[in-house]
Amino acid sequence: MNVMVVDDEEDIQSLFKQKFRKEIKAGQIEFHFALSAETALEYLENDDEASIVLILSDINMPGMNGLELLKILKEKFTDLKVFMITAYGDERNYQTAIAYGSDDYITKPVNFDVLKNKIINLE
Repeated sequence: MNVMVVDDEEDIQSLFKQKFRKEIKAGQIEFHFALSAETALEYLENDDEASIVLILSDINMPGMNGLELLKILKEKFTDLKVFMITAYGDERNYQTAIAYGSDDYITKPVNFDVLKNKIINLE
């Protein structure tokens, strides 16, 4: 399963690679990383977007935020699953994410065992 993580913090890449080490090695999950919403959209529009099954997107990012990205993704790529991840579990962001079609809403710090189960159950 191809998963894209959209987060402006570069250290997220090594964290996901570490936490999903076994799944990556077994070929269950392949991660792609984008440091901005704009980069993620560009990737999906210019590459074979059908290969990406799930987007894990931070909400608070410079430029286009994760909620704006979510709205565009759900309009352009209707089959794509999108999980929103945020350090700020406020009700307004949650309600907006649900209204825009988020498939899940996860607060930081991320419980990676729970996240793994949610990803694996998408298959």
